[in-house]
Amino acid sequence: MMHYGKNFTGNERFYGFCVDILETISHEVGFDYILDLVPDRKYGAKDPETGEWNGMVAQLMKYKADLAVGSMTITYARESVIDFTKPFMNLGISILFKVPESEPTRLFSFMNPLAIEIWIYVLIAYFLVSISIYIVGKLSPIEWHCIHPCDLDNITIGNQFTMSDSFWFTIGTLMQQSSDIYPRATSTRIISSIWGFFSLIIVASYTANLAAFLTTERMINPIENADDLATQTEISYGTLESGSTMTFFRDSMIETYKKMWRSMDNKKQAFTTTYEDGIRRVNQGNYAFLMESTMLDYIVQRDCNLTQIGGLLDTKGYGIATPKGSPWRDKISLAILELQEKGDIQMLYDKWWKNTDETCTRRSTSKQSKANALGLESIGTYVYIYDMAPYLPLGGVFVVLMAGIIVAVIVAFFEFWFNFQCNENAKSLQKNICRFAEEGHTDSECVYIPPKRSFWIEMFEELRYASWCMNKQKKPELTQICGECQFNHGTMD
Repeated sequence: MMHYGKNFTGNERFYGFCVDILETISHEVGFDYILDLVPDRKYGAKDPETGEWNGMVAQLMKYKADLAVGSMTITYARESVIDFTKPFMNLGISILFKVPESEPTRLFSFMNPLAIEIWIYVLIAYFLVSISIYIVGKLSPIEWHCIHPCDLDNITIGNQFTMSDSFWFTIGTLMQQSSDIYPRATSTRIISSIWGFFSLIIVASYTANLAAFLTTERMINPIENADDLATQTEISYGTLESGSTMTFFRDSMIETYKKMWRSMDNKKQAFTTTYEDGIRRVNQGNYAFLMESTMLDYIVQRDCNLTQIGGLLDTKGYGIATPKGSPWRDKISLAILELQEKGDIQMLYDKWWKNTDETCTRRSTSKQSKANALGLESIGTYVYIYDMAPYLPLGGVFVVLMAGIIVAVIVAFFEFWFNFQCNENAKSLQKNICRFAEEGHTDSECVYIPPKRSFWIEMFEELRYASWCMNKQKKPELTQICGECQFNHGTMD
């Protein structure tokens, strides 16, 4: 880096990690140096058409410099025309991208813990179960009972499951609230139990996911790695022009990187002349900058609006470049190894990369040890992890619910059939009593016996009454003989 003030001259103009390393090595090896900038401000890349080199590589090849110090990557192409010392830092290529902004607060974000399809399925299940309870309650004879069992002149039976009461019972169970409606028949109790189990799973899943949403905030990046970057077209990406990163993509034989190079080569504006230009374009948004991890780490720790995407695309090192056959190569390499063993280079890295006075404070994404109090703003905060919600393990509970409804309908069918058979037997017995009365036994009681109907017609009539009289709890009973009252010679006991 450079000081651009008028008070800085000579080597004082330059400062940074590499300047400190060069200063330390000069003391170890014993030489003086003069720093200057390369005229074209490039590291050095070979022109594939002319074969000419530019940047610092060209200056060393022409013996216009004794050393090239900086973030100079050791590559095969460069090593073939100049020499490098032992690497003083290991690194790789990574992706610099802007931190995605959080979504705006939504009023109904409390519904986000469950996916929209889950809410729709729950609503459908609510209507299905309510109607099933209503129908099964009408079919089951156990749910019908005498309202005034001793009023023999107007015997009326009632059923608590009207259409509105069925919906009220179902929503009360879902909301974990009790009601004054209690199923009596086995079939209605089966549906109620299965619906209660279903409600337990849904409410527990919603509560657990809502708690996670209120205590954890995650931002979803549109890209996660280089493969995502290569397969999309909305986000532009590029590298530093005439650098080792550009050469890496240009010469790579990996299909993903070849595809990325074709995209960058077709868009000449994808390349930047300086790192600062690339960082500025990333901050503007919708642009990813492919750069070396050392520079990326330095930028990310000082700008909290930027982040690293994915891991390293390759592994390489920085070295100090010298012309071919330079006597300084081996001496500087030994000095680098000694500094690495003593930990001097690591201390310089910590000084420039992890200086707390310059690094920004990022919002911690680790698990919070203390839960926040829930206010209106917390309930309305939009922290939805959309790709997580559809995978809640709720599919099985819908299967259990459907199985329970089917079993309850089957049980209600057999309850109705059993009651039908009992009534038929009672009618046969009553016919015998009437015959006995006709023979002169006046003490016997004879009542009206309706004509015999088939089982299916009886069920159809019951369903027809249920569909036409949805909210009626009473209906007349003409054939039932009350078991709680007995007749003896015209008197009631």
